[in-house]
Amino acid sequence: MAARDGDGWAYCDRGHRHWGVHGASGLLAVHHDVAGTPHILTQERAVWSHHGGTWGLPGGALDSHEDAVAGAFREAREEAALTGDGLRVQGVYRDDHGGWSFTTVIAEADGLLNAFPANSESADLRWLTPEQMAARNLHPGFAETWPVISRALGPLTVILDVANIVGARSEHGWWRDRAGAAAKLAAEVSALAGGGLRTLPDGLPSLERWFPRFTMVVEGAARGVSPLPGTSVIAAPGSGDDAIVQAVQDIPSWERVLVVTADRGLRERVTALGAQVTGPRWLLSQL
Repeated sequence: MAARDGDGWAYCDRGHRHWGVHGASGLLAVHHDVAGTPHILTQERAVWSHHGGTWGLPGGALDSHEDAVAGAFREAREEAALTGDGLRVQGVYRDDHGGWSFTTVIAEADGLLNAFPANSESADLRWLTPEQMAARNLHPGFAETWPVISRALGPLTVILDVANIVGARSEHGWWRDRAGAAAKLAAEVSALAGGGLRTLPDGLPSLERWFPRFTMVVEGAARGVSPLPGTSVIAAPGSGDDAIVQAVQDIPSWERVLVVTADRGLRERVTALGAQVTGPRWLLSQL
């Protein structure tokens, strides 16, 4: 294993030539303005490079020891001077050509981060809206995957009805230690958040992995549960259902919301607000 040991040409099962012996990855940094319009950091490739003069994402060949996320952030640092500050990974899309693949790492940016050509591979870097991108000559690989990736630009928040999920788990004696049962669930959800979700309910874009925000709504004896990495906690002052409805209302309409509950009345209330719902079994099957 050595730095840059991925540099070189490879052929996929389609017979196409690609740069990256071990595959390649790129960073799609996206920032949504107050109106919900996405702005994507887009790179114009230097004329001497592969598909030079086209627009795509900062990215390149993976080293043998790198995963796709690490490689995408490294390439973004080398080509666009992005340090990783102000970016949160929200999804990973893998375009498998058979024997070679390109992985797009979608990261939420907390603003229009300062980026500039940091090496000779970048001719220009600009934050473009999808409408502006349509007028550009896109890198052919990016153009092929864009229709799929563009449906996954909005971040996903998963809101957990903790009391309902713990009850559905039906572990012996959970009702005698509701706080302990909720804390156990919080630890498991934190671990799940770190590794990402590979399976989502129908109706959400298909990615190799999603990294949503997890919000746990607790009530009653479980109100003292603390947030863990990858999670936030809302301690309901009264009805947990009312707190969940308020949490859905507080999320911008252009973001995706998934509420995990089996409570029929709550499901009706949140779907009326545009949220998607799924039952506790979906979550418990991944823990």
